[in-house]
Amino acid sequence: MAQSATSPRPPGNPAEAYEQFFVPAMFVPWAGELLRRAAPRPGERALDVACGTGVVARRVAPLVGRAGRVVGLDRSPAMLAVARQLPAPEGALIAWREGDAAALPFADGEFDLALCQQGLQFVPDRAAAARELRRVLAPGGRAAVAVNRALAHNPFFREFNGALARRLGSPSPLVPFSLGEEGELRDLLTGAGFRDVAIEAVALTVRFPSAADFLRLSVLSSAVVMPDLAGLDEAGRDRLVADVEREVRDTLREHREGDGLAVPMAAHIALARI
Repeated sequence: MAQSATSPRPPGNPAEAYEQFFVPAMFVPWAGELLRRAAPRPGERALDVACGTGVVARRVAPLVGRAGRVVGLDRSPAMLAVARQLPAPEGALIAWREGDAAALPFADGEFDLALCQQGLQFVPDRAAAARELRRVLAPGGRAAVAVNRALAHNPFFREFNGALARRLGSPSPLVPFSLGEEGELRDLLTGAGFRDVAIEAVALTVRFPSAADFLRLSVLSSAVVMPDLAGLDEAGRDRLVADVEREVRDTLREHREGDGLAVPMAAHIALARI
């Protein structure tokens, strides 16, 4: 399965760059895979944890409809600011909340469906976040969680994120792939009290429209979730991009498709019930 994206406008800040660059190419297709397995139903109350700029929340709103409820929660005010500025979808109104995935600001049993796309691996206390996902679900509720598989299953990002980590002298760029083992994800969910935990390995090819812009926009976009990148000024980012480009030039060439890049990705999608 493949997905393409249009070329982004010049972004004004990391959160805008994330929405314009990463979301269409990467997170829209993965949101489709997540929601296809979660199967939201009309009238359900859905929570999107670590929602970023809200790609999953916006796509679940039409599925639960006007009788349903959708809340998108993220710890980043910058991400939520972008989410609030985007056009509202059909269906349920979306409430945007700032908060911590490990201490959700909701009552017990407040939701029927808890969703988390590529967020759990960034939470310092993952076990607490898994317990919170279960706590806020009503009896019969379910959680759907997507996380990248380990870098061994994502060779493009093994080269690219590895080069970033070496240049920064920090493991921060490797965090997106740090919950990549099926057993670890299963243990987190079962340890939180979920039952009927089913985990599927899923592969997609995502397409970035501009190979020339990939490195620059990736570094800028990633700054919103990677403190080491957020601390760089424009000149520092330019130097980092130039250094990484030299290191991964052959990898970029191997994945060229016209003016863009076609990148295989592998993730685990877990569905669990209470």
